[in-house]
Parts: sequence; structure tokens; C-alpha cells
Amino acid sequence: MAESAAPDGLIHAFLLDGSGGRRQLGWDEVQQWHPEHGCLWLHFNFEEHETVAWLENASGLNEIAVNALISEETRPRTLNRGDNLLLALRGVNLSPGCEPEDMVSLRIWSDGKRLISTRRRKLVSTEDVIEELEAGSGPCNAAQLLVSWIDRVVLRMNDTIEQLEDEVLALEERVLSGETSGMRVQIAQLRKKTIFLRRYLAPQREAMTRLANENLSWLDEMNRLRLRETNDRQTRYIEEVDEIRDRAALAQEELFTRVSEQMNERSYIFTVVATIFLPLGFFTGLMGINVGGMPGVESHAAFWVVVAICLGVTGGLALVLRFKRWL
Repeated sequence: MAESAAPDGLIHAFLLDGSGGRRQLGWDEVQQWHPEHGCLWLHFNFEEHETVAWLENASGLNEIAVNALISEETRPRTLNRGDNLLLALRGVNLSPGCEPEDMVSLRIWSDGKRLISTRRRKLVSTEDVIEELEAGSGPCNAAQLLVSWIDRVVLRMNDTIEQLEDEVLALEERVLSGETSGMRVQIAQLRKKTIFLRRYLAPQREAMTRLANENLSWLDEMNRLRLRETNDRQTRYIEEVDEIRDRAALAQEELFTRVSEQMNERSYIFTVVATIFLPLGFFTGLMGINVGGMPGVESHAAFWVVVAICLGVTGGLALVLRFKRWL
């Protein structure tokens, strides 16, 4: 009998062996699966129509769970009904050429016996869990799989947070050194990154707190403790993101202050120059009128007398400005 084809969009179908490893299942084996066989993990790309059709018609999930698994946009949240858990998470996008703050969504449903997950874009954290299973040191059941996966999602944020800290430190040093060229755009981009990160990390913290407190019979106390520890780490990351955002705001204020000081210095110089040359311009304009009776018209020394008067006026104005401490 020919093996039935898996729906398009199935990324993998794993059966956890209970000892930290896994076995890849064919679709016929998936359809014949029973809870006593072990934990079944089905991972799908929900953009495929056959995946949506299977979730709606053959997965055995209710409408709320199916809609959550195939939703285009979702914020981190935790829902449960009895022993059924529905979880939406966000992880940093570590794919080449992508921005980390463009966070990747992950949707998970589990009843403690099987786990069904969906995604649109690849998440490196998922690959981490699979590598552990292939090495025989991965999770043994649904609870451990869920907790390990969440831990990897949060752990992968560390490099992104450190990169943002390095960026804000470099920007602070450049601002303090007096460099202003192109700084406004770079600081604005950094603040935008932190805003995007916090937009999802804050509700994700609440979702994980609720998950650790949910009354799920298959989530034991040890795994709850691991969840709380992971959530504490995520809380620290959120605090670091807030600190980076505040430091970027301070750097932006310092940049605006320095630019304002530079503009004031330039305006001050222009004002001093105008103050000195205004009477000189009036005097030379007066001496240049083309009417009869102008003194010194016939004298060869008159030009140098005018120059001497201009220099004397300039020196006198400089002394007055210096005396008033305007220079």
C-alpha cells in the first residue's frame, strides 16, 4: 500500500523517543499515531493551503486554535482550555540579510501528548532544538520540548541586545567627541530598533508569566521553574532594551544641544562681525557719496586717513566688546 502524501507545508514530523532523541515519521505513521507511542511534534509552514486544510479538517483542533495557528499577525499571548495550551511567541530574526528587530512569529498548540507548531519564516531557535534532538540530548516529552524551545527563543536574543549596546556606546562616544555628521539618522534608527523589540518583548513577558502559572497537568513544577528562570532572563533583556532606548534618547538630546551650541557660536560670530562692520559700512558709504564739498577729494593722503579712521573705529569697537565681555 502506497504511503499517503504529507500536506504541503509540513516541515517535519518528529516522534520523541523519551530519551532525548527523535524519529522522523512518515505521514502514514502520523495518521496512525497514538499518545502511548510518545510525544508527536508536527511543525508546519501555515502559508501552504494544504496545511491550512489539514488543520481545519483533520487536526482535531477547535476553530479558535486553528485560527491562532494560521493567523497572519499575532502578538505574544497564552491561552488555555483545560489541558490544551495555545501559545504565540516572537523571536529575533537572525536570517542573513534581515534585521533582528523584524521579529519572527511562532505559534504553538499542545495538549501534553502532541505539539503542533506553525511559522512563516525560519527561526534559528527551532534549529537549535532539532540539533539537540539529533544529538540525543534534547527534550523527552511535550513539556520539556515547550520549555526548551522557549528558552532557546529567549537565549537567542542575547547577541542582539549586546549588539544594540555596542551601537549605543559607539554613538555616545561619537557625540561626546563632537562628531555630528549623520548622527541624527543613526540615533533615530537605533531608537526605532528598541521600540520594535520592546513592542513584542513586553507582552511576551506577560505571556510567559501566565504560562508558568497556568493549571496544566502535564507541565510539572521543575519545568515551571525553568520557565520562570527563562522569563527572568527575558525581563533583564527588556530592562536592557529600555536602558539602550534611554541612552539613545540622551545621546540625541546631547547631539541637539551640541548642534544648537554650534549654531549659536556661528550666529554670535556673525553678529560680532556685523556689529563691527555696520558703522564702517555707514562711514565708507558716507564718504563715497558723489556730491560736491567732500573733504580730501584733492588730497593724496586722504585715502590713508580714511583707512586709519576705519582701523581706529574697528579697534575701538573691539575694545568696547572686550570690556563688556562679549568677546
